[in-house]
This record gives sequence, C-alpha cells and structure tokens, in this order.
Amino acid sequence: MFTEQGPTVRELAVQAFSSIERGYDLLAPKFDHTPYRTPDRVLDAVTDEVRRLGPFDTGLDVCCGTGAGIGVLRRLCRERVVGVDFSAGMLAEARAAFPPEGERPAEEEPAEEEPAGEGPAVDWVRADARSLPFAPAFDLALSFGAFGHFLPAERFGLFAEVHGSLRPGGQFVFPIGAPPPVGSRAYWTLLGFDAAMRVRNALWRPQFVMYYRTFRLGDVLEDLTRAGFAVRLTPLAELGRRPDGSPRARLVVATRE
Repeated sequence: MFTEQGPTVRELAVQAFSSIERGYDLLAPKFDHTPYRTPDRVLDAVTDEVRRLGPFDTGLDVCCGTGAGIGVLRRLCRERVVGVDFSAGMLAEARAAFPPEGERPAEEEPAEEEPAGEGPAVDWVRADARSLPFAPAFDLALSFGAFGHFLPAERFGLFAEVHGSLRPGGQFVFPIGAPPPVGSRAYWTLLGFDAAMRVRNALWRPQFVMYYRTFRLGDVLEDLTRAGFAVRLTPLAELGRRPDGSPRARLVVATRE
C-alpha cells in the first residue's frame, strides 16, 4: 500500500487490531514508506523557523519514531540529541538510520550540512512519553505527528513531562496544521477516520488510540500554559497559506519560564 516498499493492506489491518506499541513494532520496517512519516517539507520548514530561536546545545525528540525529528535536531543542536519512544521496533529503525560515526557504511556520504566527524552525539531511550526519565537537561524539545496517540485527558500530563525535561528557558516546539474547512474532502476523511477508530476501540481490545480531531489548538494552548509554559505561535510561511490568507500551519513555541 502507498508504495511497493510500503505495508500491504493485510499488514495494516494486523497493525490496526494490535496495541499501539505492538502495532508500531510491526509497522516500523516499512514506516518510512508510508504517508505517516512527516514530510520533508514540514521538517525543513520547522528547522528553518526553530534555527532562529537558537543556539541550542541539547535536544529531545519526544515520540521519535524512526528518527525524522532527530534529523532536525542534529541540524540545530551542538552537543547531544536524544530520541525517546516506547516502540522497540521504531527505535531499532531509528538507530539504523543514525548509526554512530564509526559504524557509518564507507559508501554513505555524510549530510551536506554536517561535515564528517562533526555533529552532536545521538542517544536513544525506550520510555513512555507520559513518564519521561529525564532531569531538566534539554534546551530544545520537539515532536512530530505523535499527539493523536494521546487522549485529551492525557495531554496536560504529557506537556508537564516535557516541561520537567527542559532547562529554564528551554523551548518545546511542534507544528500544528490549520483544521480543514468544514465540509471539505479532508474534513470528512478525518471525521470518518476518527469515527471508525472510536467504533474499533469500543468493540476491540487492546485499544489503538489514534485520533486526528482531538488536538484542538485552543485546548492545546491552555494545557501548555497550565503545564508552566509561556506560549506563542509563529506561521510556517514555507508551507503556504489558505485561500483566506491564514497560514496552513503554525509552529507552537512553548518556553519553560
């Protein structure tokens, strides 16, 4: 499905009737060949915007998956970056994508922005984002595409865990897209997906929490503020604007005071 290298319909069905952790363990080897991976244009837009907020020494990718956000942090941080996820399968793929310098295949060229032998150290931690095992050690935390896996009641606790992992003045950033217009094809697609997931979770155990319409901007800003962040929004201009002139996506910048 999606590409020849991507998962089959049967594989996606097996994943959908698994727990979140087991589902991502199964999907991990083919995850980067699906639309679920954050597009490079979004990663690049966030990188360009966050670079203006630096410099940063240490960075944390919350729910890092196969490591797309680690690629962003390596371009922004000077000393150390950490990816945390609770799926062993996703972490295995991330480790393979970002091997230590001494383990990089000889034929693989270093990234253009990162001369050979340079760049921050990369570490991986298996943990639940609702209980992060870190002291206040990071200047920057980010996350891509993971918030649909947390119920609204869990969101404040998640933000509080990130807050506790940042140094004073540290920043938690993530992109948030504008909601699709009511009645549009995207609106009905997301509504239908969420409805199907609610039926699935009402009839089947273990639950697989993945909702697209529960991460509403007003509620998110309120929970971030309750968790101790000072919050502002900035347009991600590289991702364009809607017909009414509003940005298609914004960067949430939450600063630990």
